[in-house]
Amino acid sequence: MSDRNKLAQLVGPNDSMRMMDALRRGASRRDILTMLLAGGMQATLAGSLAGVAVSAHAQTPRRGGKIRVAGATAAVTDTLDPAKQSNQTDYSRGMMLYNGLFSLDGSLSPQPALAESFRTQDARTWVFTLRKGVTFHDGKALAPADVVYSLMRHKDPATASKAKALADQIDSVKATGPQEVTVVLSSPNADLPVILGTFHFHIVKEGTTDFNAGVGTGPYKLKEFKPGVRSVVVRNEAYWKPGKPYLDEIEFVGIGDESARVNALLSGGMDLVGSVNPRSVARVKDSPGHGVFITQSGQYSDLVMRKDLGPGVNPDFILAMKHLFDREQMKKAVALDHAVIANDQPIDPTNRFHFAGLPQRAFDLDKAKFHLQKSGVTGKVPVVTSPAAMYSVETALVLQQAAQRIGLELDVKRMPADGYWSNHWLNSPVGFGNVNPRPSADTLLTQFFKSDAAWNESRWKSEKFDQLLLASRAETDLAKRKQMYADMQTMIHHEAGIGIPLFLASIDGHSNKLKGLSPIPLGSLMGYSFAEHVWLDA
Repeated sequence: MSDRNKLAQLVGPNDSMRMMDALRRGASRRDILTMLLAGGMQATLAGSLAGVAVSAHAQTPRRGGKIRVAGATAAVTDTLDPAKQSNQTDYSRGMMLYNGLFSLDGSLSPQPALAESFRTQDARTWVFTLRKGVTFHDGKALAPADVVYSLMRHKDPATASKAKALADQIDSVKATGPQEVTVVLSSPNADLPVILGTFHFHIVKEGTTDFNAGVGTGPYKLKEFKPGVRSVVVRNEAYWKPGKPYLDEIEFVGIGDESARVNALLSGGMDLVGSVNPRSVARVKDSPGHGVFITQSGQYSDLVMRKDLGPGVNPDFILAMKHLFDREQMKKAVALDHAVIANDQPIDPTNRFHFAGLPQRAFDLDKAKFHLQKSGVTGKVPVVTSPAAMYSVETALVLQQAAQRIGLELDVKRMPADGYWSNHWLNSPVGFGNVNPRPSADTLLTQFFKSDAAWNESRWKSEKFDQLLLASRAETDLAKRKQMYADMQTMIHHEAGIGIPLFLASIDGHSNKLKGLSPIPLGSLMGYSFAEHVWLDA
């Protein structure tokens, strides 16, 4: 129960409102105590209630103010096109400017957003009723045609949508009423509202091809956008959620270097920073007026060994590398216990479809040496890392030490964070990726492991996997669906060129004046949706 509700129950709604009004006008705890004592209340009870009232007032969102926020990425490829977003800076900015038909809450359940309600009988044909009274930043009213355009553009190869693999299951999207849109899928998928609650499926105006103005229905309007440099947004006074957002303005920048992000926070240059390294946690906590915010999730940094070129063409080399993961050491020494051990399967233990029955792959130098010799790989093997992929540099160094013990020389190449995702990720024969949490098992597997997925990191292709993935979407028997996901995780564990040692906690640093943060396990910064929820304490 919130302190506000507790107060109302203890003294009644009228006295509760009188105290809260006094606090809003600048009354202190002593003033509230005097007010209660004057009414004849016993001193101990009055002191307790005054404390509850002050606490409740502190929890009350306050309008106004400006904050500066730093994400962990910045590149000239930064985009305002929802279809092309690919990193936490893009996602955070997108959540400021746009809405989807749904949003995802702290349990990653879909909540109504631009779609006020929906109905389906077979999980294949979905009818969405749009919310009335919603307008875009330029004053245009939200219409079914905007939703049709926004969803269907993902299917056009010319759009180059990062979510095309998800959108391919959509057969048609049509306006079927003044506030109604009907989506028909090629086969049933009970997770459709979850998918439509993700970043890429934000709704834009019909016919938009130039996204530099950032015109959406979201809580903030775009004031300035310089890709790779910064963005500035200001409150959307016509936002459809009453009372939101709270802040007047947000300046958002990307700072690739973690120590520079933390320094910016502690010097007062930033109010909130994402992706804090565990080694910086004590420093942030020890700094007056600052704190950390931790969200455990399915995020992982993975060793990527491409199966179409380089040493990863040989499956024994891949197995050798996977047996070199000393996961316990990495959890303690690299993540400082801000992680849980993974097993080269991408579905984390917090997910209902995590397959716990998969035997844990052990750190085994003998097996690693056996597979390395069987692979025939010799000489230096370049391993590309960057601070942009969380913990990848430290993980690579631990791997390098283990590899020396079996006669394998790993040449760790540390690349700068700037430009890493556009220049090195997906291009390096052996390197590291970083996968942000996804809202469902289907979304994750579709975007990163389906044979034709744009982000299929290791280029692993399996017709059997693709068939299982499609069949799992339509399976309404939970036990059967769980078994399908277990089979897919087992295939990835054995066959894909992906090594996943840990599932990582997201750590954000913030000024203690910033209120309203709560965990949404889609990633750091409240699943990138902080802008709508936070406020500045007086």
